[in-house]
Amino acid sequence: MAYEVTTHPTDVDPAQFCAELPTARRRDEGARLLALFGEVTGTEAIMWGPSMIGYGSFAYATEAGARGTWFVVGFSPRKASISLYGLQSPPGASDLLARLGKHRLGVGCVYVNGLRDIDEQVLRELVALAWSTDPTGC
Repeated sequence: MAYEVTTHPTDVDPAQFCAELPTARRRDEGARLLALFGEVTGTEAIMWGPSMIGYGSFAYATEAGARGTWFVVGFSPRKASISLYGLQSPPGASDLLARLGKHRLGVGCVYVNGLRDIDEQVLRELVALAWSTDPTGC
């Protein structure tokens, strides 16, 4: 039985979502990330599920039979940390991640406590690299 992805694009306005985050710091960081990702990708942000903001999309299929659509790069300004998506796998990403600043890696995410802990220019370079790389690895 194939796994079905339950996170899909929504009609929620990402700017409104960020404006309603519970703390002033997260609201500011959300707005800054919206601007950064938007400038680098040249694409409009789209909410995916209740808390992820994505840019672009691609279709995928796994060997286990899962199929779906996902965003190329994105972020989620969560309460405990900011999750950054799509930035680990492009060739050359590890060199940029080494220069990013304080972060941790998850299975598909880069976690940062706040933008104050990282170099936003390096983040911009990571987003540009990931945006220019085929996310399916083909």
